[in-house]
Amino acid sequence: MATIIDIVNADRNLFMLIKGIKKSSLNSKLRGPGPFTLLAPVNLAFRNLTYPDNFETLLGDSGSNERISDILSSHILMVKKLAKDFRNGQNIKTASGKDVLVTVKDGDVFINGAKILARDMQGSNGVIHSIDAVIFPP
Repeated sequence: MATIIDIVNADRNLFMLIKGIKKSSLNSKLRGPGPFTLLAPVNLAFRNLTYPDNFETLLGDSGSNERISDILSSHILMVKKLAKDFRNGQNIKTASGKDVLVTVKDGDVFINGAKILARDMQGSNGVIHSIDAVIFPP
């Protein structure tokens, strides 16, 4: 079975995420045994960034690897969470050590305000949920 990195690599809607993962220090971690839950911003979420820099600028900046790793660590949960496992009001710790808040409304799941779009893409070391926004560390 493919790892979550293999799945992200194959999904054209997650192209910008994989560019960020490769630039960060997270590529080898996400190839590890897990379990992980990757909250994967779609390309449009990255294109909508304007503050402090857009994502393409961050990718091109040689000194931004730490910043990209910090941002993307907020999208990794160190447990496997299927969509059915998220509960309204739940706080979950990310790989960055910060908590994200789960909100469930009318059957939709939001993580720190980012809506889960595609759910439960399972790999050998975890699960991926695509989301419509980038989660920034507090």
